[in-house]
Amino acid sequence: MKKWFILGIIIIIILIVLFIPDNQESQELNLENEMKIKTAFTNNGTIPKEYTCDGKDINPPLEISEIPEGTKTLAIISDDPDSPSGTWVHWVVWNIPVNSETINIEEDSNPGTSGKNSFRKLGYGGPCPPSGTHRYFFKIYALDSELDLEEGAPGRDLENAMQGHLLDKAEIIGLYSKE
Repeated sequence: MKKWFILGIIIIIILIVLFIPDNQESQELNLENEMKIKTAFTNNGTIPKEYTCDGKDINPPLEISEIPEGTKTLAIISDDPDSPSGTWVHWVVWNIPVNSETINIEEDSNPGTSGKNSFRKLGYGGPCPPSGTHRYFFKIYALDSELDLEEGAPGRDLENAMQGHLLDKAEIIGLYSKE
């Protein structure tokens, strides 16, 4: 009888762990996802050469619109999930000030506090795939506060610091293959 009771408790715990989402998942499920991004390429379009290692290697311009009310800052993480060594982070920046429903980030700019990318540098490092066509995700996050994170922090630290502050998220995907 005691064995069945213990087995029942274990099954209940397993079911709770499997079917109750953690805070991050439930927060993302509640996002409006109304923010919009415009840039030098269309979603799933080719990234122009000047924004890659074959060109000027500068960040593309970004127009972020329909920023939700209550947004204090934006954050950006741009990465390549197709890298043979795992997801390669190209750009990490946060505490981009928001003072209107539309923010324009100029090309070749540093709009906020820079984190360290996978090139082990601050700022933007453009697409430079070793072979084939890769996807580059430009993810914009609307946050309800400034983040207390030191310059040079990696993307994973930014993702942790954003928990509990995320109001909305938008992304655009660009494609690139090296010449």
